[in-house]
Amino acid sequence: MTDITRLTLTEARDAIKSKQISPTQLAAAFLEKIDAENAEVNAYITVTHHVAMEQARASESRIAKGEAGALEGLPLGIKDLFCTKDVLTTAASHILDGFTPTYESTVTQKLFDAGAVMLGKTNLDEFAMGSANITSYYGKVKNPWKGANGKDLVPGGSSGGSAAAVAGHQCLAATGTDTGGSIRQPASFCGITGFKPTYGRCSRWGIIAFASSLDQAGPITKSVADAALMFEVMAGHDPKDSTSSSLPVPNVSALLNKGVKGMKIGIPKEYRPDGLNPEIAALWDKGAQLLREAGAEIVEVSLPHTNYALATYYIVAPAECSSNLARYDGVRYGLRVIEPGDSIEKMYEKTRAAGFGAEVKRRILIGTYVLSAGYYDAYYKKAQRVRGRIIEDFRNAFEKVDVLLTPTAPSGAFAIGEEPTDPVTMYLNDVFTVPASLAGLPGISLPAGLSADGLPLGLQLLAKNFDEETLFAAAGTLETALAFKRL
Repeated sequence: MTDITRLTLTEARDAIKSKQISPTQLAAAFLEKIDAENAEVNAYITVTHHVAMEQARASESRIAKGEAGALEGLPLGIKDLFCTKDVLTTAASHILDGFTPTYESTVTQKLFDAGAVMLGKTNLDEFAMGSANITSYYGKVKNPWKGANGKDLVPGGSSGGSAAAVAGHQCLAATGTDTGGSIRQPASFCGITGFKPTYGRCSRWGIIAFASSLDQAGPITKSVADAALMFEVMAGHDPKDSTSSSLPVPNVSALLNKGVKGMKIGIPKEYRPDGLNPEIAALWDKGAQLLREAGAEIVEVSLPHTNYALATYYIVAPAECSSNLARYDGVRYGLRVIEPGDSIEKMYEKTRAAGFGAEVKRRILIGTYVLSAGYYDAYYKKAQRVRGRIIEDFRNAFEKVDVLLTPTAPSGAFAIGEEPTDPVTMYLNDVFTVPASLAGLPGISLPAGLSADGLPLGLQLLAKNFDEETLFAAAGTLETALAFKRL
């Protein structure tokens, strides 16, 4: 076994079980790689050397006692949106300088209870607001894949640090959060797997909020099997989260080889707009053909309100962001900017002006505007009605098909410094992921092929709410058929 950092999560689990490697060996190898490469890639904001080695030694003790958990001794990256007890948690924002929570998020607690080892906190777009991981106060993240002439590429966002860490073998797998595509789109850009569970499957307690009716935690991994393993640990009812589902978490790992024979796969015609990148279109057709050859029936479906999804999202999400981010005022924690003689109102103004980045300020302003008197009915209330129509579209489609197949993103990764300066153009990166987020559906992005420039492109599978079993059965089949080679 030459480079243990290149193992998948399930391969590393099996290697530990067979005593080919130990948790401390694995943790030390990853920490060494992070120390050597993170200054260049910037996937981690905080590297937790001491915590990782302490957890790895505890894992070895449990293994010796026959008490190993499902993720025993497996090193993970944790998106720096998850509160981690006594470890700096920043949401990649200046306004949370020095914030060390006194509590653990439910999802990370579940992972640690299952034996996982935390290597550190991964970088992200500030407060998860972005599609390229270029808005972080702690600097841009570089995609492990390189563009033409060796150009540095964005990893996607907002979970770009997690995706870059997984693709670059700086962890076995990582946590992400998905509000409008922030797990699936960076997975597509980095040539790996990203899974957003049904809204309510994973607790939001202890995750720094962006848009509460959309935010959902999920895994970013090297394979579908790894995503299944992570999901089974991360998901489950949490009484501390009022939106948490009490439905039992399915054993999706057992369904990866079930196949798709007799399954109906929907192809939404609205996802093929005029001007769709021909490489994306060809890959989409290839994915449909592979599923047909595996025994599925391909059915065209209509999602008529798709064209309104992006506009709806960029009203609903900023509105919720404006409400959630009102709590950052410099009084209780994080950054405080105040001068002698300043009133408390002046302290609020100065702290928020210095603490929030440009994209976060933009979304707060949009959200405050659409919630303001005289505009609430015209914008926010109307957006919520359209959201209901989008949910109804998906419900009607799933009466005819079992799973939907779509592209994940409208392009591959673009070069750092060549990203669109117009925010609306940047928001179009989420055009294929946002509709499912508005409807709360489970979705998974798989690496499907390479562009002419040699960059990874992804395909997305969507299923109806709480039908992760069907989703993973289809994903397992498609992954095998695509046979994509990771970095």
